[in-house]
Amino acid sequence: MRDVIIFDFDGTLADTLEAGREIFNRIAPDYGLATVEADRIAELRHLTTRGLFKTLGVKRRNLPSIIRKSKALLREQLHELSPCPGVLEQLPALSAGTVRCGILTSNSVENVEIFLKRFGVRHYFDFITSCRKLQGKAKYLKAIAKTYSVSPDQMLYVGDEVRDVKACRKAGVPVVAVTWGFNSARALEDSKPNMMVDDPKDLGKLVEVRDVAVVPI
Repeated sequence: MRDVIIFDFDGTLADTLEAGREIFNRIAPDYGLATVEADRIAELRHLTTRGLFKTLGVKRRNLPSIIRKSKALLREQLHELSPCPGVLEQLPALSAGTVRCGILTSNSVENVEIFLKRFGVRHYFDFITSCRKLQGKAKYLKAIAKTYSVSPDQMLYVGDEVRDVKACRKAGVPVVAVTWGFNSARALEDSKPNMMVDDPKDLGKLVEVRDVAVVPI
C-alpha cells in the first residue's frame, strides 16, 4: 500500500479554472490590472506561476491581499463549483489502497471542507492542510512526512501545476501531474514530474505504483 497520497484541491479535485478567472476579473481593478478574457486561458496555461504573474502585471507586494480576497470570493461560489469530471469516483479505490489520504492546498481549509461535504466525500480524507504561501508547499510536505513518520519518497502528491512539481522535487516527494487543471500538458511535461495522468480513471491505479524514483532538484 502507498503510505500517503496527497491531493491538490484547485484544478485537481475541484474545477475552479473559470471561477478563478471570474474572481480575478472582479478584483483586478482594485490593483490597476487588466481583466482576463476567456480566450486567453489556453495561452496562460503554458506559464509558470511566476510567468503568469509577470504577464498579468501582478506585483509581489499585492499577492497576500489578492490571495485573501480570492479565497473569500471563492467561498461565495462554492455552491456553483463542480468536481473535475471523473475524479471523485476514484476516491474509494485510492482511499482503500492507501494508509492515509489527504489534501495540501493553497486554498483555505474551510473552503475545501465545504466542497467535500457538499459532494459527500469528506470521509475519504484523513487530513486537509492549507499552505499560506503559493510557493511554500515543500515545507508542508516535509512536515506531513514527519507527522506520519514516513519518508518523503513513500508519499505521492497529485497536482495540476508546475509549482506543485517543483515543490515536490524540493521535498523529495514523488509527484503525479494531472493535465485537466491549470497548467497545460506541455508545461507540466517540461517540469518533469514523476508521472503524468491525462484520464481521471487512471488515478485509481496509483495505489499499485510501488517504487517511484524521485527526480533530484
